[in-house]
Amino acid sequence: TNPGFVVRITQAGLDYAHQQGIAMLEKKLAQLKLPDISGDSRVGRVGKVHYELYRLRLRDFHLPYSRITPISNVGLQVSISNAFAELDGDWRVKFLFVRDHGSFDLKVENVYIKISLRLGSDATGKPTISTSDCSTRISKVRVLFSGKFGWLYNLFHSVIESRFRKILEDKVCDIVDNSVHNELQTYVQTLPVTARINAKTGIDYSLVAPPRATAQSLDADLKGEFYSLAHRSTVPFSPLPLAFPSDHDRMVYFGASSYFFNTAGIAYHEAGALVFEITEDMIPKDTGFRLETSTFSAFIPKLEEMYPNMPMKFRLSAPTAPFLTIGPGGISLKPIVDAQAYAILPDASLAPLFLLSLVRNVSAVINVRSGRIVGSLDVGRIRLSVKDSAVGTFEVRTMQSLMNILTSSTLLPRLNAQLDEGFPLPLLDRIQLSNILVRFHQNFLLLGADVHFQPQ
Repeated sequence: TNPGFVVRITQAGLDYAHQQGIAMLEKKLAQLKLPDISGDSRVGRVGKVHYELYRLRLRDFHLPYSRITPISNVGLQVSISNAFAELDGDWRVKFLFVRDHGSFDLKVENVYIKISLRLGSDATGKPTISTSDCSTRISKVRVLFSGKFGWLYNLFHSVIESRFRKILEDKVCDIVDNSVHNELQTYVQTLPVTARINAKTGIDYSLVAPPRATAQSLDADLKGEFYSLAHRSTVPFSPLPLAFPSDHDRMVYFGASSYFFNTAGIAYHEAGALVFEITEDMIPKDTGFRLETSTFSAFIPKLEEMYPNMPMKFRLSAPTAPFLTIGPGGISLKPIVDAQAYAILPDASLAPLFLLSLVRNVSAVINVRSGRIVGSLDVGRIRLSVKDSAVGTFEVRTMQSLMNILTSSTLLPRLNAQLDEGFPLPLLDRIQLSNILVRFHQNFLLLGADVHFQPQ
């Protein structure tokens, strides 16, 4: 099935993530613990040199040149070149009657590391990352001994350098494996696969397939489906394919399909969240009318006769979930709203008066703020029709302006207040978005952003 929501990390985004990862790996490598080294080196027929190197201290490990490359259908490859390290320690040696000790410096140069990362997803739909391959090659190791017997150090010099090379080559990949498993894998698991919006609804952001590497980006296909917390039902339509544009200016792009937004309508409808009541105290004073039967009796003659000077109340509800369309011009929908009018009797009980059907054109403005999709609605004129009446027949056209003012002054601000709270985007921990781009395409909304990672 097609995803309802797509996240694309471009090469610029991968480069930024790679910078953060390399800085972390550099710190890990600088904490590398090296074992004491001892052994014997035979010198012709004369005898053996016994050496010991101990209290080894790694001063630093630098990874100055590296790059990350997405490999189609494989994953990510990290290549590190010209890395170097410096360490020091103490030594002692025995050869025949000679005993000596001192300190040494060791320089490791031209270190090449190649790391292949495999991307996947687990049973809950969270992303996974692991090392599928790691190799380290060190082409230059130089040991500088302090001491007065230069000829003696030359007897075991090359043995020490080759042993250090082997130890470091093994240790570097051990640290890479450990960092990917303990740091990177733990971090990518912070992607929220479900996001609670309020007490009634949530969003399912689980991966529907493992992340997919292409020549220029890393794409993650997410379910992108709203659901009612009380009752999750099958969505009666499927997501359409998202034809992502080849725009790669931002670090990350989010494609939110019309399916994503339309499942929101279903979830809110099922959760009973699309029911609103309008009472007198909600109407702004400057609208110039009161919500009572005397106001409406000018349009409905029997109203004053049956319920004179009584307060009124409207209950607005959607008989079906609203359905929107997304195109290059933006988001538009034509929701149908039932407006049931009541008279509030002296004993506070409600007498049903009439039921209207309201249809109006609505367009939406979308933005991103603090990692959330936020929006506001702009509405056109209402078209009214009478569905039922307990107060006789009346001409609905004459009430058009009144209902327009009533819904625009009360319902619209409430809806916009909810939309201003927004829906969370699927973001890893400690990620902030900036330089936001909003574009509309056929069947989906495209959001672009640059990323800032906030270290702990």
